[in-house]
Amino acid sequence: MGSRTVIRALTAFGGLAAMASLAAMPLGGTGRAVAAPPSALGGRMVPAVAMGSGPLVHTIAGPNQSGLFSCQSPTAPVPCYGPAQIRRAYDVPGNLTGAGETVVIIDAFRDLTLRGDVSKFNSTFGLPPTALNVICVGHCPTFDPTSRDQVGWTNETSLDVEWVHAIAPGATIDLVLAQSDDDADILSAQQYVVDHDLGDVLSQSFGEGETCMLPAIRSAQHQAFVTANREGMTVFAAAGDSGAAQGGCTGYAFIDSVGTPASDPLVTAVGGTHLNANPTTGAYHSETVWNNSGENPDFGAGGGGFSTIYPRPSYQNAAHTGSSFRGVPDVTYNADVYGGVIGVCSECNFGQRTFAVFGGTSAGSPQWAAIAALADQAAGHRLGSLNPALYAIAAGAHYHAAFHDITTGNNSWDVSLFTGYQAGPGWDPASGLGSPNVARLISLLTGRS
Repeated sequence: MGSRTVIRALTAFGGLAAMASLAAMPLGGTGRAVAAPPSALGGRMVPAVAMGSGPLVHTIAGPNQSGLFSCQSPTAPVPCYGPAQIRRAYDVPGNLTGAGETVVIIDAFRDLTLRGDVSKFNSTFGLPPTALNVICVGHCPTFDPTSRDQVGWTNETSLDVEWVHAIAPGATIDLVLAQSDDDADILSAQQYVVDHDLGDVLSQSFGEGETCMLPAIRSAQHQAFVTANREGMTVFAAAGDSGAAQGGCTGYAFIDSVGTPASDPLVTAVGGTHLNANPTTGAYHSETVWNNSGENPDFGAGGGGFSTIYPRPSYQNAAHTGSSFRGVPDVTYNADVYGGVIGVCSECNFGQRTFAVFGGTSAGSPQWAAIAALADQAAGHRLGSLNPALYAIAAGAHYHAAFHDITTGNNSWDVSLFTGYQAGPGWDPASGLGSPNVARLISLLTGRS
């Protein structure tokens, strides 16, 4: 990737255990509290917006009089992208807004500044108001600004809500907040979403090593996804930000593992790329696997590898994965902080509203969820689990029209010390099937090609 200007990372808020997911609060009214079962012993989910040397976010100054940020200059040493540039890079069709569709986001804890942050995001980029509902599963917890864990989740919340809205500005967003990031509390949120058939698409920008989750909780989580599949709900999850490894189950040491819920075969797992596009116009040039090895700061690398729990699903048979186990990710998306997306958050700047650049596979999951909402709108009905259709498209004549096949880079992240996987033609455990050419992909998913 070459040398880059060193940027200031907000290392006070994270550590090696943080993954990618940001939580949000309502734009109007108060959160609704619903009953939750008592917590059980288990592991802990981490938001995918914070791995490596710290949170995958850094603050930037506001836009100039023409509405562009300094990092959107073609000569900027560290580029960044706003909604217009990402929409052009991935060819998001302007005639679809997600109107009539609901995207559900699961996050943890609370974000008391989200209303103002999202409003600032919308006004800055000329987006309509966000139709946002917030549901607290159990009770709406009190936010503790001294908790690095809770502050990290507010970063995830801002990213999730703002970037679902950036891609699908007409969709309703239901933000479901778990009482904490303990596995049992996240499971309660997942079960609430599917038990109430809450929306058309579900985004989960968090994870942990799949073997770190208690088998009983993992089984219950899978049953929740079985219910979602029966309801026709499309489910996404971030594949993680530490290459072929995950944070350890009890500490900071890494383990050779893919993450859950991304590894579940009923979930579409989203990996990470470094997008090379014109930061002013958004014109697409190329992509490679996201990997910051050797950079300063070294933020991470796109998650990917093979499950040790789930066998290879039938939809992956034609992908020739080389394993009898489930391969992750299925698809990928822009995730590098060195070329990340612009958002607005307050808690990532000690409670003071600011613009920031976000990265991580936590940015990809909500945007893929928004793309699915656009596809549902185009189809006139829910498309449900997308994996069988995505792999079928990749096995056909229209693969390179619907996807950018990522063939360069690898996810051997130097910090974890685990050897990852090399990208190549077709599916691979570093970039999945690739990133979307959204307009063409939607036409194929809906049978309108």
